[in-house]
Amino acid sequence: MNSATKLVTSTLGAILALGAVGALAQDLPQLRDSRTGKVWTPEIVNEEASVPTSPNAYVNRAFDPLTQNVVVEGVVVQHPRANLMGIVPITAGPSVPIAVLDAPSLQVIPGRHWLSIVYVTNNSGATIEAVVGCHFTNGGQRVEETRVVIPPAGPGERLGVPVRGPRYDIFVDRVTCELMSPA
Repeated sequence: MNSATKLVTSTLGAILALGAVGALAQDLPQLRDSRTGKVWTPEIVNEEASVPTSPNAYVNRAFDPLTQNVVVEGVVVQHPRANLMGIVPITAGPSVPIAVLDAPSLQVIPGRHWLSIVYVTNNSGATIEAVVGCHFTNGGQRVEETRVVIPPAGPGERLGVPVRGPRYDIFVDRVTCELMSPA
């Protein structure tokens, strides 16, 4: 191969590699909530939202509660930012609660932490300040307990709130959350 052919081949390879890196950069900074399809941005979930494909990666290992005996001591209190997801009709009354909490999703951000997205809907005509309690478990065993102070939700607002869980290398197979107070 002459030097001109080598130069063209290496230049073409570099251009293709840069194109692949650009495509990867566009895909990395977003995380899609598997339950709702909402795309969360890097300022909320960090830039490492890619999922490893190796069967030995933490996210792909089987959850075996008998081999893990890790508990995060105490109650972790969080004050995350909320995203306005939309406005709902004001329907609070005798048969409709002031606030409703949707079942949370559970995902892992490789190399970082577990992440749950909770959705709080204010059915009332007043602003509410809710507190949500979340329990991260593995095989029914407690791993971490979290209290999330939700930013004020205006009348009829539906908020999406990221809840940070334990480190990624602490196995979690379930998160349950409950509305503790819509004060």
